[in-house]
Amino acid sequence: MNVLLQRIASLVLGLAVAAGAADGSAATQRVKDLASVDGVRTNQLVGYGLVVGLDGSGDQTSQAPFTVQSLASWLKQLGITLPPGANPQLKNVAAVAVHAELPAFIKPGQTIDITVSSIANAKSLRGGTLLVTPLRGLDGQVYAVAQGNLIVNGFGAQANDGSKVTINVPTSGRVPNGATVERAVPSSFAAGDSLALSLHSADFTTATRLAARINQELGADSAAAVDATSVRVRAPADANQRVAFVSLLENLELDPGEAAARVIINSRTGTVVIGDHVRVSPAAVSHGSLTVTIKEEQRVSQPNALSQGGTTVTVPDSSIDVQQKASRMFLFEPGVSLDEIVRAVNQVGAAPGDLVAILEALQQAGALHAQLIVI
Repeated sequence: MNVLLQRIASLVLGLAVAAGAADGSAATQRVKDLASVDGVRTNQLVGYGLVVGLDGSGDQTSQAPFTVQSLASWLKQLGITLPPGANPQLKNVAAVAVHAELPAFIKPGQTIDITVSSIANAKSLRGGTLLVTPLRGLDGQVYAVAQGNLIVNGFGAQANDGSKVTINVPTSGRVPNGATVERAVPSSFAAGDSLALSLHSADFTTATRLAARINQELGADSAAAVDATSVRVRAPADANQRVAFVSLLENLELDPGEAAARVIINSRTGTVVIGDHVRVSPAAVSHGSLTVTIKEEQRVSQPNALSQGGTTVTVPDSSIDVQQKASRMFLFEPGVSLDEIVRAVNQVGAAPGDLVAILEALQQAGALHAQLIVI
Protein backbone atom coordinates (compact mmCIF):
# COMPACT_ATOMS: atom_id res chain seq x y z
CA MET A 1 0.00 0.00 0.00
CA ASN A 2 1.56 3.25 -1.07
CA VAL A 3 1.59 6.57 0.79
CA LEU A 4 -1.46 8.02 -1.01
CA LEU A 5 -3.63 5.01 -0.28
CA GLN A 6 -2.54 5.05 3.38
CA ARG A 7 -3.49 8.73 3.66
CA ILE A 8 -6.90 8.06 2.10
CA ALA A 9 -7.51 5.17 4.50
CA SER A 10 -6.53 7.26 7.53
CA LEU A 11 -8.76 10.14 6.44
CA VAL A 12 -11.73 7.80 5.95
CA LEU A 13 -11.17 6.40 9.45
CA GLY A 14 -10.89 9.93 10.86
CA LEU A 15 -14.14 10.96 9.19
CA ALA A 16 -15.93 7.94 10.66
CA VAL A 17 -14.72 8.80 14.16
CA ALA A 18 -15.66 12.46 13.70
CA ALA A 19 -19.12 11.51 12.44
CA GLY A 20 -19.74 9.46 15.55
CA ALA A 21 -18.75 12.33 17.83
CA ALA A 22 -20.41 15.14 15.88
CA ASP A 23 -23.47 16.86 17.22
CA GLY A 24 -25.30 16.63 13.85
CA SER A 25 -25.64 20.25 12.80
CA ALA A 26 -28.66 20.69 10.50
CA ALA A 27 -26.77 23.02 8.14
CA THR A 28 -23.88 20.60 7.53
CA GLN A 29 -24.31 18.25 4.57
CA ARG A 30 -22.27 15.50 3.02
CA VAL A 31 -20.71 15.98 -0.38
CA LYS A 32 -22.64 12.97 -1.73
CA ASP A 33 -25.88 14.86 -0.96
CA LEU A 34 -24.67 18.02 -2.69
CA ALA A 35 -22.83 16.78 -5.77
CA SER A 36 -22.20 13.84 -8.06
CA VAL A 37 -19.13 12.68 -9.94
CA ASP A 38 -19.12 14.01 -13.46
CA GLY A 39 -19.70 11.21 -15.98
CA VAL A 40 -21.31 8.82 -13.49
CA ARG A 41 -24.86 8.84 -14.82
CA THR A 42 -27.78 6.69 -15.91
CA ASN A 43 -28.80 6.09 -19.52
CA GLN A 44 -32.32 5.76 -20.90
CA LEU A 45 -33.38 2.69 -22.85
CA VAL A 46 -36.54 2.19 -24.90
CA GLY A 47 -38.07 -0.59 -26.95
CA TYR A 48 -41.25 -1.72 -28.71
CA GLY A 49 -42.86 -5.03 -27.89
CA LEU A 50 -46.01 -7.11 -27.56
CA VAL A 51 -47.93 -8.13 -24.45
CA VAL A 52 -49.89 -11.35 -24.84
CA GLY A 53 -52.26 -13.39 -22.68
CA LEU A 54 -54.73 -10.58 -21.96
CA ASP A 55 -58.31 -11.45 -21.02
CA GLY A 56 -60.01 -9.75 -23.97
CA SER A 57 -58.66 -6.33 -23.00
CA GLY A 58 -56.07 -6.01 -25.77
CA ASP A 59 -55.90 -3.74 -28.80
CA GLN A 60 -58.79 -3.44 -31.22
CA THR A 61 -56.85 -4.50 -34.28
CA SER A 62 -59.21 -2.68 -36.66
CA GLN A 63 -58.00 0.60 -35.15
CA ALA A 64 -54.43 -0.51 -34.42
CA PRO A 65 -53.22 -2.40 -37.52
CA PHE A 66 -49.57 -2.23 -36.43
CA THR A 67 -50.37 -4.70 -33.63
CA VAL A 68 -51.28 -7.37 -36.19
CA GLN A 69 -48.26 -6.46 -38.32
CA SER A 70 -45.97 -6.83 -35.32
CA LEU A 71 -47.48 -10.20 -34.41
CA ALA A 72 -47.14 -11.43 -37.99
CA SER A 73 -43.49 -10.35 -38.07
CA TRP A 74 -42.83 -12.11 -34.75
CA LEU A 75 -44.51 -15.32 -35.96
CA LYS A 76 -42.49 -15.20 -39.19
CA GLN A 77 -39.27 -15.19 -37.15
CA LEU A 78 -40.50 -18.42 -35.55
CA GLY A 79 -41.16 -20.00 -38.96
CA ILE A 80 -44.93 -19.40 -39.05
CA THR A 81 -46.34 -17.47 -42.01
CA LEU A 82 -49.89 -16.12 -42.02
CA PRO A 83 -51.96 -16.74 -45.18
CA PRO A 84 -52.06 -13.79 -47.62
CA GLY A 85 -54.83 -11.35 -46.78
CA ALA A 86 -55.34 -12.76 -43.30
CA ASN A 87 -56.47 -10.17 -40.77
CA PRO A 88 -56.89 -11.85 -37.39
CA GLN A 89 -59.10 -10.02 -34.92
CA LEU A 90 -57.13 -10.40 -31.74
CA LYS A 91 -58.27 -9.30 -28.30
CA ASN A 92 -55.51 -10.72 -26.14
CA VAL A 93 -52.51 -8.87 -27.64
CA ALA A 94 -51.40 -5.27 -27.03
CA ALA A 95 -48.61 -3.19 -28.55
CA VAL A 96 -46.53 -1.56 -25.84
CA ALA A 97 -43.60 0.74 -25.28
CA VAL A 98 -40.95 -0.57 -22.90
CA HIS A 99 -38.51 1.77 -21.16
CA ALA A 100 -35.90 1.51 -18.44
CA GLU A 101 -32.89 3.26 -16.95
CA LEU A 102 -29.46 1.71 -17.25
CA PRO A 103 -27.50 2.54 -14.07
CA ALA A 104 -23.86 3.56 -14.18
CA PHE A 105 -21.25 0.77 -13.95
CA ILE A 106 -23.82 -2.01 -14.45
CA LYS A 107 -22.36 -5.11 -16.11
CA PRO A 108 -23.70 -7.66 -18.63
CA GLY A 109 -25.76 -10.36 -16.95
CA GLN A 110 -27.22 -8.09 -14.29
CA THR A 111 -30.92 -7.22 -14.35
CA ILE A 112 -32.86 -3.96 -14.24
CA ASP A 113 -36.53 -3.04 -13.72
CA ILE A 114 -38.66 -2.10 -16.72
CA THR A 115 -41.89 -0.16 -17.25
CA VAL A 116 -44.41 -1.25 -19.88
CA SER A 117 -47.08 1.13 -21.27
CA SER A 118 -49.77 0.60 -23.87
CA ILE A 119 -49.43 2.69 -27.04
CA ALA A 120 -52.69 1.67 -28.76
CA ASN A 121 -56.24 1.22 -27.42
CA ALA A 122 -55.85 -1.69 -25.03
CA LYS A 123 -58.17 -1.39 -22.02
CA SER A 124 -55.90 -3.16 -19.55
CA LEU A 125 -52.55 -4.96 -19.39
CA ARG A 126 -53.46 -6.91 -16.25
CA GLY A 127 -52.45 -10.56 -16.51
CA GLY A 128 -50.29 -10.02 -19.60
CA THR A 129 -46.81 -11.28 -20.43
CA LEU A 130 -44.23 -9.23 -22.31
CA LEU A 131 -42.54 -11.10 -25.14
CA VAL A 132 -38.78 -10.79 -25.76
CA THR A 133 -38.10 -7.12 -26.44
CA PRO A 134 -34.70 -5.55 -27.22
CA LEU A 135 -34.05 -2.25 -25.42
CA ARG A 136 -31.93 0.28 -27.29
CA GLY A 137 -30.08 3.41 -26.35
CA LEU A 138 -30.12 6.65 -28.31
CA ASP A 139 -27.16 5.36 -30.32
CA GLY A 140 -29.31 2.51 -31.67
CA GLN A 141 -27.34 -0.23 -29.90
CA VAL A 142 -29.12 -2.97 -27.91
CA TYR A 143 -28.11 -2.73 -24.25
CA ALA A 144 -30.70 -5.00 -22.63
CA VAL A 145 -33.35 -7.59 -23.46
CA ALA A 146 -36.70 -7.53 -21.63
CA GLN A 147 -39.30 -10.20 -20.98
CA GLY A 148 -41.60 -11.22 -18.14
CA ASN A 149 -45.00 -11.12 -16.45
CA LEU A 150 -46.45 -7.68 -15.79
CA ILE A 151 -47.43 -6.31 -12.40
CA VAL A 152 -50.34 -3.89 -12.96
CA ASN A 153 -51.71 -1.90 -10.04
CA GLY A 154 -54.62 -0.43 -11.97
CA PHE A 155 -57.99 -2.08 -12.48
CA GLY A 156 -60.95 -1.31 -14.72
CA ALA A 157 -64.46 -2.71 -15.24
CA GLN A 158 -67.15 -1.74 -17.75
CA ALA A 159 -70.83 -2.67 -18.03
CA ASN A 160 -72.92 -3.14 -21.16
CA ASP A 161 -74.68 0.19 -20.66
CA GLY A 162 -71.38 2.05 -20.99
CA SER A 163 -70.78 2.72 -17.29
CA LYS A 164 -67.27 1.92 -16.09
CA VAL A 165 -65.03 2.15 -13.06
CA THR A 166 -61.25 2.61 -13.26
CA ILE A 167 -58.80 2.48 -10.36
CA ASN A 168 -55.30 3.87 -10.99
CA VAL A 169 -53.96 3.19 -14.52
CA PRO A 170 -54.54 -0.35 -15.85
CA THR A 171 -52.70 0.31 -19.13
CA SER A 172 -49.25 0.57 -17.54
CA GLY A 173 -47.25 -1.93 -15.49
CA ARG A 174 -43.80 -2.93 -14.31
CA VAL A 175 -41.62 -6.02 -14.42
CA PRO A 176 -39.09 -6.10 -11.55
CA ASN A 177 -35.73 -7.36 -12.83
CA GLY A 178 -37.47 -7.78 -16.16
CA ALA A 179 -34.50 -6.95 -18.40
CA THR A 180 -31.07 -8.55 -18.62
CA VAL A 181 -28.18 -6.25 -19.47
CA GLU A 182 -26.32 -7.35 -22.61
CA ARG A 183 -23.88 -4.47 -23.09
CA ALA A 184 -22.02 -2.20 -20.67
CA VAL A 185 -21.80 1.54 -21.24
CA PRO A 186 -18.19 2.76 -21.52
CA SER A 187 -17.19 4.94 -18.58
CA SER A 188 -14.51 7.61 -18.30
CA PHE A 189 -14.45 7.35 -14.51
CA ALA A 190 -10.86 6.03 -14.34
CA ALA A 191 -9.50 8.17 -17.19
CA GLY A 192 -7.20 11.13 -16.66
CA ASP A 193 -5.46 12.43 -13.57
CA SER A 194 -8.49 14.30 -12.17
CA LEU A 195 -12.24 14.11 -11.76
CA ALA A 196 -14.99 16.70 -11.50
CA LEU A 197 -17.71 17.03 -8.89
CA SER A 198 -20.92 18.55 -10.25
CA LEU A 199 -23.21 20.30 -7.77
CA HIS A 200 -26.89 19.44 -7.97
CA SER A 201 -27.75 23.14 -7.64
CA ALA A 202 -25.46 25.76 -9.11
CA ASP A 203 -24.07 28.06 -6.42
CA PHE A 204 -20.75 29.94 -6.41
CA THR A 205 -20.57 29.95 -2.62
CA THR A 206 -21.07 26.20 -2.31
CA ALA A 207 -18.52 25.51 -5.06
CA THR A 208 -15.95 27.70 -3.30
CA ARG A 209 -16.58 26.07 0.07
CA LEU A 210 -16.39 22.58 -1.44
CA ALA A 211 -12.99 23.28 -3.02
CA ALA A 212 -11.73 24.77 0.25
CA ARG A 213 -13.00 21.77 2.24
CA ILE A 214 -11.22 19.30 -0.05
CA ASN A 215 -8.00 21.33 0.10
CA GLN A 216 -8.26 21.34 3.88
CA GLU A 217 -8.33 17.52 3.97
CA LEU A 218 -6.04 16.62 1.06
CA GLY A 219 -3.67 19.56 0.94
CA ALA A 220 -3.41 22.80 -0.98
CA ASP A 221 -4.14 22.82 -4.73
CA SER A 222 -5.92 19.44 -4.55
CA ALA A 223 -9.17 21.00 -5.76
CA ALA A 224 -10.25 24.09 -7.64
CA ALA A 225 -13.70 25.50 -8.37
CA VAL A 226 -14.22 25.73 -12.14
CA ASP A 227 -17.59 27.47 -12.10
CA ALA A 228 -20.79 27.60 -10.03
CA THR A 229 -21.44 23.91 -10.67
CA SER A 230 -18.10 22.11 -11.10
CA VAL A 231 -15.14 21.50 -8.80
CA ARG A 232 -12.13 19.71 -10.31
CA VAL A 233 -10.12 17.45 -8.00
CA ARG A 234 -6.79 15.74 -8.60
CA ALA A 235 -7.30 11.98 -8.32
CA PRO A 236 -5.08 8.87 -8.32
CA ALA A 237 -4.78 6.99 -11.61
CA ASP A 238 -5.13 3.50 -10.11
CA ALA A 239 -8.78 2.34 -10.25
CA ASN A 240 -8.78 0.85 -6.75
CA GLN A 241 -7.29 3.99 -5.24
CA ARG A 242 -9.73 6.18 -7.18
CA VAL A 243 -12.74 4.32 -5.76
CA ALA A 244 -11.44 4.82 -2.20
CA PHE A 245 -10.65 8.43 -3.07
CA VAL A 246 -14.23 9.13 -4.21
CA SER A 247 -15.51 7.42 -1.07
CA LEU A 248 -13.46 9.89 0.95
CA LEU A 249 -14.80 12.86 -1.00
CA GLU A 250 -18.43 11.73 -0.66
CA ASN A 251 -18.24 11.61 3.12
CA LEU A 252 -16.70 15.05 3.61
CA GLU A 253 -19.08 17.49 5.28
CA LEU A 254 -19.47 21.21 4.70
CA ASP A 255 -21.95 24.03 5.10
CA PRO A 256 -23.42 24.79 1.65
CA GLY A 257 -24.21 28.32 0.55
CA GLU A 258 -27.63 29.60 1.51
CA ALA A 259 -30.26 29.72 -1.23
CA ALA A 260 -31.34 32.99 -2.80
CA ALA A 261 -34.47 34.69 -1.52
CA ARG A 262 -37.39 33.24 -3.48
CA VAL A 263 -41.15 33.02 -3.23
CA ILE A 264 -42.53 30.03 -5.15
CA ILE A 265 -46.20 30.08 -6.14
CA ASN A 266 -47.98 27.08 -7.67
CA SER A 267 -50.83 28.64 -9.62
CA ARG A 268 -52.63 25.30 -10.03
CA THR A 269 -52.73 24.17 -6.40
CA GLY A 270 -52.45 27.51 -4.61
CA THR A 271 -49.32 26.40 -2.75
CA VAL A 272 -47.03 29.23 -1.64
CA VAL A 273 -43.51 28.61 -0.34
CA ILE A 274 -41.54 31.53 1.10
CA GLY A 275 -37.79 31.21 1.56
CA ASP A 276 -36.04 32.07 4.80
CA HIS A 277 -34.19 35.09 3.35
CA VAL A 278 -37.25 36.86 1.98
CA ARG A 279 -37.43 40.42 3.31
CA VAL A 280 -39.97 43.21 2.93
CA SER A 281 -39.37 46.96 2.94
CA PRO A 282 -41.69 49.23 4.95
CA ALA A 283 -45.18 48.86 3.49
CA ALA A 284 -48.80 49.05 4.67
CA VAL A 285 -51.17 46.37 3.37
CA SER A 286 -54.96 46.23 3.55
CA HIS A 287 -56.72 43.30 1.93
CA GLY A 288 -60.46 42.73 1.88
CA SER A 289 -63.01 40.83 -0.17
CA LEU A 290 -66.29 41.84 -1.77
CA THR A 291 -68.99 39.16 -2.21
CA VAL A 292 -71.95 39.71 -4.51
CA THR A 293 -74.79 37.16 -4.28
CA ILE A 294 -77.59 37.12 -6.86
CA LYS A 295 -80.58 34.93 -6.01
CA GLU A 296 -83.46 34.38 -8.40
CA GLU A 297 -86.73 32.53 -7.64
CA GLN A 298 -89.87 31.83 -9.64
CA ARG A 299 -93.10 32.98 -7.97
CA VAL A 300 -96.65 32.18 -8.98
CA SER A 301 -98.99 35.09 -9.80
CA GLN A 302 -102.73 34.28 -9.79
CA PRO A 303 -105.62 36.53 -10.90
CA ASN A 304 -108.13 37.90 -8.36
CA ALA A 305 -111.12 35.78 -7.50
CA LEU A 306 -113.59 38.13 -9.29
CA SER A 307 -111.44 38.85 -12.35
CA GLN A 308 -112.49 37.59 -15.75
CA GLY A 309 -110.08 36.16 -18.32
CA GLY A 310 -107.13 36.14 -15.97
CA THR A 311 -104.49 33.38 -16.08
CA THR A 312 -101.99 32.01 -13.61
CA VAL A 313 -98.40 32.86 -14.57
CA THR A 314 -94.91 32.58 -13.06
CA VAL A 315 -92.82 35.70 -12.59
CA PRO A 316 -89.14 35.93 -11.65
CA ASP A 317 -88.25 37.40 -8.27
CA SER A 318 -84.57 38.46 -8.04
CA SER A 319 -82.61 39.65 -5.03
CA ILE A 320 -79.06 40.99 -4.84
CA ASP A 321 -76.98 40.93 -1.67
CA VAL A 322 -73.57 42.63 -1.37
CA GLN A 323 -71.29 41.82 1.55
CA GLN A 324 -67.85 43.22 2.23
CA LYS A 325 -65.73 41.62 4.92
CA ALA A 326 -64.07 43.97 7.32
CA SER A 327 -60.31 44.01 6.76
CA ARG A 328 -57.52 45.38 8.88
CA MET A 329 -54.44 47.13 7.64
CA PHE A 330 -51.12 45.77 8.81
CA LEU A 331 -47.70 47.37 8.59
CA PHE A 332 -44.44 45.74 7.54
CA GLU A 333 -41.47 47.23 9.35
CA PRO A 334 -38.01 47.46 7.69
CA GLY A 335 -36.32 44.07 7.26
CA VAL A 336 -39.35 41.97 8.20
CA SER A 337 -38.51 38.26 8.50
CA LEU A 338 -40.40 35.24 7.19
CA ASP A 339 -41.95 34.53 10.59
CA GLU A 340 -43.35 38.06 10.81
CA ILE A 341 -44.76 37.91 7.27
CA VAL A 342 -46.65 34.70 8.02
CA ARG A 343 -47.93 36.04 11.34
CA ALA A 344 -49.20 39.27 9.76
CA VAL A 345 -50.98 37.43 6.93
CA ASN A 346 -52.59 34.98 9.37
CA GLN A 347 -53.91 37.86 11.48
CA VAL A 348 -56.13 39.04 8.64
CA GLY A 349 -57.19 35.49 7.78
CA ALA A 350 -55.82 35.53 4.25
CA ALA A 351 -56.33 32.39 2.18
CA PRO A 352 -53.61 31.13 -0.21
CA GLY A 353 -55.20 33.04 -3.07
CA ASP A 354 -55.22 36.21 -0.99
CA LEU A 355 -51.57 35.67 -0.03
CA VAL A 356 -50.62 35.44 -3.70
CA ALA A 357 -52.37 38.74 -4.40
CA ILE A 358 -50.60 40.40 -1.45
CA LEU A 359 -47.17 39.16 -2.54
CA GLU A 360 -47.70 40.28 -6.14
CA ALA A 361 -48.79 43.71 -4.95
CA LEU A 362 -45.73 43.99 -2.69
CA GLN A 363 -43.45 43.12 -5.59
CA GLN A 364 -45.08 45.71 -7.86
CA ALA A 365 -44.62 48.27 -5.09
CA GLY A 366 -40.92 47.38 -4.88
CA ALA A 367 -41.25 46.28 -1.27
CA LEU A 368 -40.67 42.53 -1.74
CA HIS A 369 -36.95 41.72 -1.87
CA ALA A 370 -37.11 38.27 -3.43
CA GLN A 371 -37.70 36.49 -6.71
CA LEU A 372 -41.40 35.82 -7.25
CA ILE A 373 -41.57 32.59 -9.24
CA VAL A 374 -44.91 31.25 -10.53
CA ILE A 375 -44.92 27.61 -11.65
